[in-house]
Amino acid sequence: MEVKKRCQWVNLNNEKYVKYHDEEWCVPTHDDQKLYEMLILESFQAGLSWECILNKRENFRKAFDDFDIDKVVNYHEDKVSELLSNDGIIRNKLKINSSISNSKIFKEIQKEYGSFSNYLWGFANNQVVQESFELRTTSPLSDEISKDLKRRGMKFVGSTIIYSYLQAVGIINAHAKECDWNHH
Repeated sequence: MEVKKRCQWVNLNNEKYVKYHDEEWCVPTHDDQKLYEMLILESFQAGLSWECILNKRENFRKAFDDFDIDKVVNYHEDKVSELLSNDGIIRNKLKINSSISNSKIFKEIQKEYGSFSNYLWGFANNQVVQESFELRTTSPLSDEISKDLKRRGMKFVGSTIIYSYLQAVGIINAHAKECDWNHH
């Protein structure tokens, strides 16, 4: 069987990472539930590796009620304490608190635009942006979206995190030229 060529950043020894690269990364996503989950996960990545977050993803799903936004927006101190004592996730109080307030803002954006997908994809004129991942960690597009999300009050949505997020949800396709998943 022919060995598939993947982007160099993929740790081939980590099954979750390989599966993420092959089945999710840079796949255009319009589903608000998926967009929400990825935004929350990316916000926890700040200062850490994506691989670290991916390894804890199932723990995050359990801890955050399967990323049910209607439950997350109602989390109070007792739930925050529970999350802070959960060693299966990233136990950072600022990130946990911001995931709750970011969820409220996410819902406001959904109301304003009909869906978060409409809001997000609107920045890219509903087109996938082709970019080589080696080039940068931010772009004018991630700068613009980051600035808008921050203006709305979101935290842990700096341009680097948003750039990574845009790749994760397929607005930016950044597969390497030699990668077999590069479809452009």
